[in-house]
Amino acid sequence: MKTPIFRWLVAVSVIILMVLFFVYDLGQFLSLAYLKSRLAWLTDIYTHHTLLTIAVYMLIYIAVTALSLPGAAVMTLAGGALFGLLTGTVVISFASTIGATLAFLVSRFLLKDWVQERFRAKLSAINQGIEKEGAFYLFTLRLVPVFPFFIINLVMGLAPISARRFYLVSQVGMLPGTLVYVNAGTQLAQIDSLKGILSPGLLLSFALLGIFPLLAKKGVALLNRKRKGTDHEHV
Repeated sequence: MKTPIFRWLVAVSVIILMVLFFVYDLGQFLSLAYLKSRLAWLTDIYTHHTLLTIAVYMLIYIAVTALSLPGAAVMTLAGGALFGLLTGTVVISFASTIGATLAFLVSRFLLKDWVQERFRAKLSAINQGIEKEGAFYLFTLRLVPVFPFFIINLVMGLAPISARRFYLVSQVGMLPGTLVYVNAGTQLAQIDSLKGILSPGLLLSFALLGIFPLLAKKGVALLNRKRKGTDHEHV
């Protein structure tokens, strides 16, 4: 259903939600300082209302991601602090992928025809990359965090890739990064003094955050060599 009226309704709804977010300064509730100051309260709620807390957290995370609002990284750290490594990774993996896919669909629904028509030449490289490399092209973008999370969602909405493939590849490709961030969040929850900042666990977590892009880049290069080697064997 792509009638002009429905397209405009979706566009206006997205704009209104984004305007409300900034006008009422809702971003203050997604700051690391605020979430950490409320961690004890949130933990108490989570203890007594586990499923409800997870559901509300996921809805907020999905909304923030779908609207391409700032705060997803902080929410990931907060999720690690609140839910722990295992539950946090599972919850955030699904919430981030669902939100990313919604952003992808909004971009495709509102912008694809217009952008493809006016910037066809400039988008040809991306289109060719998707057509030639397929899922591996998106997997590389997800695994190696060269571009911001929300930009990939919006740009891929303009590319010739199905929503189903986008979701599945994003789920797998973002998982390692999600795991690293959630792990860092579990360590942040343990900082009660300045000594906690120098704890081995926290230092290791932030070291992983720093070297993850390099490790991911090396991993993608290795996978690409193996993939091309396999293709040559089949020729």
